[in-house]
Amino acid sequence: MSTWRKSSRSTQNGSNGNCVEVSFPGLSVAVRDSKSPKRGTLVVSTAGWASFLHVTKM
Repeated sequence: MSTWRKSSRSTQNGSNGNCVEVSFPGLSVAVRDSKSPKRGTLVVSTAGWASFLHVTKM
């Protein structure tokens, strides 16, 4: 798997440094909880990730 990247919003007030992390291992996107990285990972297609980002930016 590729490198995990933490959201830049994880350092904002009130987050206590907890946020999601993403990784881009090829043709998919992996997402995990930064405070509990060993509890599981959600893997979606790059098209699914693009759709998610589009909806959240509306």
